[in-house]
Amino acid sequence: MKKILFLTGTRADFGKIKSLLQILENHPDFEVFVFVTGMHLQQEYGYTLLEIERCGFSNVHIFENHTHETTMDLTLAKTIKGLSAYVKDCNPDMIVIHGDRVEALAGAIVGSLNNILVSHIEGGEVSGTIDELIRHSTSKMSHVHFVSNQQAKKRLIQMGELSESVFTIGSPDVDIMFSDNLPDLATAKKYYEINFDAYAIVMFHPVTTEARFMQQYADNFVEALLEDNHNYVVIFPNNDLGSTAILKAYEKLKGNSRFRVFPSLRFEYFLVLLKKSQFIIGNSSAGIREAPYYGLPIINIGTRQQNRALHADIINVDYDKKSIVEALIIIDSHRVQPTKSDFGNGNSAQLFLESLEKNDIWQLNHQKQFRDIYAF
Repeated sequence: MKKILFLTGTRADFGKIKSLLQILENHPDFEVFVFVTGMHLQQEYGYTLLEIERCGFSNVHIFENHTHETTMDLTLAKTIKGLSAYVKDCNPDMIVIHGDRVEALAGAIVGSLNNILVSHIEGGEVSGTIDELIRHSTSKMSHVHFVSNQQAKKRLIQMGELSESVFTIGSPDVDIMFSDNLPDLATAKKYYEINFDAYAIVMFHPVTTEARFMQQYADNFVEALLEDNHNYVVIFPNNDLGSTAILKAYEKLKGNSRFRVFPSLRFEYFLVLLKKSQFIIGNSSAGIREAPYYGLPIINIGTRQQNRALHADIINVDYDKKSIVEALIIIDSHRVQPTKSDFGNGNSAQLFLESLEKNDIWQLNHQKQFRDIYAF
């Protein structure tokens, strides 16, 4: 039996790995462990540990990595220390990490330095912020790569990764989007006491490389929303540097009947609310990944999704209030059709399982190798 340790630090990465966890949880050949840290344990961001506990996974370990200084380097250091201690207890055969957070980098460092196979979900992608540095660094510390599409695979090979270590499985959150077990809209709205007949979704995250400007950006955004006449379901940002500026700006929404503001939403409920919304506005990857599948109009603000695989119908605007207001004026007439996109067909978990069931993956050399690409 192989022991697989999954690391999760945010509601976002848990949404990406949830279907992978579930398909292994009851499989006789695998024993699953979940290391929960980061935003999941912060009350101000919804204490999303509860969502993980609802899933009933057998082996869940909780570690508080938040520091009073809230700097990413100290969070990284603390996560490495906690995870290192835990892997000594459970002795996993593989550590599975996702994306571009410092928790993922910590997982890659701990795994590679303890001779544990490290699998990275959704490497080989590009953005335009500090996330890109972390994502590519994490990929280089990992042995196995489960990517969303062929373009991501090509980038990893360009970075010197071995082609036989890269598996294209799509984006795992699409599995849940296509699930038959999602609640209906009435259930989701009742659960969160959302009384709007029509509404849009707001998800605006800090850009760490632009932290000194985030207060102005957030204020511009909120002022544009207040001048608009749509109803909004607002979801808190992640806890990266600059998030306090956004939360401060959101204080202006208190008591306004057009806004329902939440620290977090359960992923399945979020998907239902997103699917039935009028549009999504902000800079979340949900506007790049999930929204095109639903045919939603999208207003993408600023640079956070720069260089990502952007759908042609996305309205891209700058951070200034005027640009945002102009986009909101035309958004109701901006109609798009559902698009398959390039992030899989909802069978990522099955492809993930099939890869782990094959002996080849377990024979990969723990000593990282670099493959040169020669131009002739």
